[in-house]
Amino acid sequence: MAGSGQLALRTLSGSGWVRGSGFQLLSRLKYAAVVRPGFLSPDEEETLSRELEPQLRRRRYEYDHWDAAIHGFRETEKSRWSEPSRAILQRVQAAAFGPGQTLLSPIHVLDLEPRGYIKPHVDSVKFCGATIAGLSLLSPSVMRLVHTQQPEQWLELLLEPGSLYILRDSARYDFSHEILRDEESFFGERRVPRGRRISVICRSVPKGTGPGQLPPAC
Repeated sequence: MAGSGQLALRTLSGSGWVRGSGFQLLSRLKYAAVVRPGFLSPDEEETLSRELEPQLRRRRYEYDHWDAAIHGFRETEKSRWSEPSRAILQRVQAAAFGPGQTLLSPIHVLDLEPRGYIKPHVDSVKFCGATIAGLSLLSPSVMRLVHTQQPEQWLELLLEPGSLYILRDSARYDFSHEILRDEESFFGERRVPRGRRISVICRSVPKGTGPGQLPPAC
């Protein structure tokens, strides 16, 4: 939504990674759509990338998805992690999820090629709970959120390598989210060139899911 007027230039004071259609919306979603830049050190980012690469490179990039939401991607699920990676994921859980929330297992890993993108969608409430958190590796990207009933309300999140994004509650349920394709990848007036991007995505279990009833990863 670059160039869509003065509202497009508004960001919360002290945050250069979230922008949106107005101060009221930004304030209301201050804790529901969060970016934590530099959550990973360069060494931690390298640790995760190196651990994921052997599993990812055995798969081919795909150009259609079962729900038509992703283009130019390969994905996997991972439940066994090295000790350093497990420590990172424990930090994600502490930063993004409440004490009463259980994380879905295995963890979803999504690899977008440089021309890949994620179309606007809302994750199914049958499969995912109130919180989604993702680590971004390798390439910067822009995530756009648009209200499903009031499309004039929108946010954009700048996701730099090593950052953590968190979507909770209204930002997770009431807004679609997408990763912009390279030719549309702007954050305000700033061009954000896309390269290959890996995301490590943690999700909470849907409310009401009991022990032994964990749904598939979505």
